[in-house]
Amino acid sequence: MRKLVVLATVAALSISMLSSCSKNNNNEPSQAANTPANSATATNNKEETPAAAEPTKFSISMRTLNVPYVEQNPDINKDKYVLQLEKMTNTDLDIRLIPHNEYQDKMIQMFATNDIPDVVQGSGGISGQELGGAVQSGVFLPLNDLLKEHGQNLLKFLPQAAWDRLTDAKTGSIYGIPEVLSNPSRRATWIRTDLLEKAGKPIPKTVEETLDVLRAFKELGVEHPYMGRKNFKYADTFFGSYDVLGYLNQFKQFPDGKVKPTFFDDAAMKKAIQTYKTMYDEGLISKEFATIESADFKSIITSGKAGMWSMNANELPIWGTQLTTNVPGAKVALIPSPVGDDGKGGYAHYNPVTRSYFINVAAKDKAADIIKYFDWMVSEQAQEFFSYGIEGEDYKNDGGTITYTPPTDEEGTNKQRYLNYWLWMVQDTTYNKFIAELSEPGKQMVDAFDNLLTKEGRRGIEFDPRLEAFMNYPDLSPLSDQLPPLVLEHVLKMVYGKEPIDNYGKVLEEYLSKGGNEVIEEATTRFNSKENAFE
Repeated sequence: MRKLVVLATVAALSISMLSSCSKNNNNEPSQAANTPANSATATNNKEETPAAAEPTKFSISMRTLNVPYVEQNPDINKDKYVLQLEKMTNTDLDIRLIPHNEYQDKMIQMFATNDIPDVVQGSGGISGQELGGAVQSGVFLPLNDLLKEHGQNLLKFLPQAAWDRLTDAKTGSIYGIPEVLSNPSRRATWIRTDLLEKAGKPIPKTVEETLDVLRAFKELGVEHPYMGRKNFKYADTFFGSYDVLGYLNQFKQFPDGKVKPTFFDDAAMKKAIQTYKTMYDEGLISKEFATIESADFKSIITSGKAGMWSMNANELPIWGTQLTTNVPGAKVALIPSPVGDDGKGGYAHYNPVTRSYFINVAAKDKAADIIKYFDWMVSEQAQEFFSYGIEGEDYKNDGGTITYTPPTDEEGTNKQRYLNYWLWMVQDTTYNKFIAELSEPGKQMVDAFDNLLTKEGRRGIEFDPRLEAFMNYPDLSPLSDQLPPLVLEHVLKMVYGKEPIDNYGKVLEEYLSKGGNEVIEEATTRFNSKENAFE
């Protein structure tokens, strides 16, 4: 059992916050209206104790994010941690879950039917596709004055780069509260080092060395030497090697001066596709990789059937623990991603906002209290709760000394991920420092973030708001981490051998003929004018 000393000011801060809330939220009842003239209180001229403020009731939509604890919960609003959160913040939450895989469709439906909760969770800036132009249509409140009065802790804690993503550049109005990511290089390449040792192979560095390791894993009988996933989501390692990820934030300026998606590098893209085709042909990736969903992806990995894969580095303490629990003797590590011709590799850098929260104009009367709720999220009391859980049940606090045993079973690690990640709505989500330092996998994760991931990854040009041309040509519009539908369809056919890789140039011609010229023209103009273009 590990002990961790946290600042004793947590208790003092909690008392101070409660006192502040009492002063700001409690309306002291009028003696004339509530106390009879002949009552003992009036006769003895005693001061009446103010009644406790009623909890602030508000609804909030939240994406389930493939978190098992959430998706398997019969009623999230009755969950004991939600109830404890309400108690600590004097709120009454109505959480409305949006299924992860139906997020875009359900968000469109929400705005179309005008069934909009008091708070809407978004997945990035003010112009995200999931918001459907709601900010620009006046659905949400500008928050500048509310934040100055009730959100000073938020303003101090969250970096300006994150606020910029939630600010209308023309008016200067802030429309959302961001959850942030201080290290943009979040995804990592994972490998079973016990299998690597058994195969007698060193950690691979290049694409070819990586293929050799995967071949060795196959010879050992590993079912999934490289773990694939539908639409190359979290299976884009080799697109990163050749810098052809082509996502929303993966534009670059080409020698002709035009700004295009990175997959317009014809030669590099062919090499990436050929790498995946080689893996497919040799059985180094599942023949059914294009149909593997997220839940199966995780299950296969944590059951010990995969040798190498890609996943967010902050999952190492949880996924690593589940893997070693299920497969005694298994060892896993985060390694440098395989490099391509330019000697670089890694995954697309994230923008500084991972989730964001917008307040409905219809909730204007309770907006101040909603801001206070989010302001509490960056307090030390919040950090203790979301890190460890409920005091006296999940951990002990003896005068500032925390006694907490990190879970090792799947049920416990799922609960911890729910608290550390999903329920904690505003934080630096790079990793949880309190939890990380309690386990060896956690320490490895911190080391990877500090000494590995800071040195790799692909940063491109991103436009926020997104290019208007994408609204007119949805088949050309990439998702946050998936190729555009038109390109993806051809790439999959090429990997499966149903279309020659040498035809890739024709794919680019088709892209241009179906609206791509407009995409490139708009991207180039906006980049040159520095109009909401981020590098």
